[in-house]
Amino acid sequence: MYVVTVEFVARPGRADAFLREMVANAAASREREPGCRQFDVCASADDGVVFLYEVYDDRAAFDAHVATPHFEAFNAATVDWIERKTVRTYARVDPPVS
Repeated sequence: MYVVTVEFVARPGRADAFLREMVANAAASREREPGCRQFDVCASADDGVVFLYEVYDDRAAFDAHVATPHFEAFNAATVDWIERKTVRTYARVDPPVS
């Protein structure tokens, strides 16, 4: 499994709109992408931080995710709303993939 975490810090005044767009993007990913196994959206109540935890079958499934029309539309709509973005990737170790 290929795991991606992303931490976004929204620009002042953009956190609510960004979160709405992110939730829609995550739902589309879960519903339409066969290689997307999990896409959790978490938000801090007080500082505009949005944290994602995403699990894909493999790197190819993640690459397919970022090429989808819904992701491209989300990215284009929100790119100017982000103050900072930190992406990390991992290989899931436990529980093992069966």
